[in-house]
Amino acid sequence: MPALLFSMQLGYAQDKPAEKGKVGKTVNKVGNKTAEVSVKTASAVVDKKYDSKIGPQGQTIYINKDSRYYYVNSRGKKVFVSKARLKDKPAKK
Repeated sequence: MPALLFSMQLGYAQDKPAEKGKVGKTVNKVGNKTAEVSVKTASAVVDKKYDSKIGPQGQTIYINKDSRYYYVNSRGKKVFVSKARLKDKPAKK
């Protein structure tokens, strides 16, 4: 009897994740944006901002304690880049 109840609960639990629609996509977008903002905030506080260079697509570049260059992508991940891939920041007019 307990095995039957346990197997019924597993079957029910497996049906729930399949329900994905606008709510699931919205939750992912909100989670990604939250991660991006929190990592950028932590980077601005902990690491040095490289003012004269930008990333390959114009991202803000940070320098960590090991002198490695990185930017934060839209999912909140640090993407490390070589100094050769950095571009000069355009001059303000």
